[in-house]
Amino acid sequence: MSTKSPLGATARLPKARGERSRGASVALHTTLAVASLIALFPVLFVVFVSLRGRDGWQEPTRFVGFDLSNYTHILGETKFLTWFGNSVIVSLGATVLGVFVAATAGYAVSRMRFPGHRSLMWTFLVVQMFPMAVLIVPLYNILGELELLDSYLGLIVTYCSVSVPFCAWMLKGYFDTIPAEIDEAGRVDGLSPFGTFWRLILPLARPGLAVTGFYSFITAWGEVAFATQFMSSEEHYTLAVGLQTFVGQQKAEWGLMTAAAVLIAVPAGAVFFLAQRHLVAGLTAGGTKG
Repeated sequence: MSTKSPLGATARLPKARGERSRGASVALHTTLAVASLIALFPVLFVVFVSLRGRDGWQEPTRFVGFDLSNYTHILGETKFLTWFGNSVIVSLGATVLGVFVAATAGYAVSRMRFPGHRSLMWTFLVVQMFPMAVLIVPLYNILGELELLDSYLGLIVTYCSVSVPFCAWMLKGYFDTIPAEIDEAGRVDGLSPFGTFWRLILPLARPGLAVTGFYSFITAWGEVAFATQFMSSEEHYTLAVGLQTFVGQQKAEWGLMTAAAVLIAVPAGAVFFLAQRHLVAGLTAGGTKG
């Protein structure tokens, strides 16, 4: 940046603090572009293989022979649509129930002082430390005693046990950022504690609910271990379990698996698209106070 001095000479102004040079900007954008390509390559490769037919994965470098045979076979000759419907039922059920339980727990700890309110949140935190594999046997025994094995409700409750602790912690932090005067105004207007929570607080907590809802949905949508152990009949398989039928002892149908993976990713991408405008606000607000 330069300017004319009173004597006609050109004087160069100093760069603003933090301003990057052209070379640094080019290097930064080049690095970001390369990193984006590296991140997108696995996704694009899966889409590419899915369009190459049943055996196209054996020659992935050939750019010929594209068709939709893998997709037509999955949609027309397998139980993919049944598995898809099961996954939708389980994921939506786990999302609605998990977010509701987490929101009520987080609100109670944020606003009320009852015996054990601090130990409750610490219990949620400790539960999150256990790996999911450790919970398979005890959860299997519990669901067996309740006769909930091979049922949608059993899997929904299982996924809630995984997602609720994290969601409760996040929503508790988000509720802390909402002024307590709103609760007092609700009580003055004659609302019950639940009425205040439902009609005043939840509408203000939409970003936090979006984050926890997205987390709960993704947790249930792509989970494999619990669904494999708890669902024994094929008509109750979720998508993650149904994909395993494409892998045999002698051969794996990689073309069908990649096509199914593309179809499975579409709902997850749609949910992210719907929730993305709330994600940043929910994540940052939930971490400002704890």
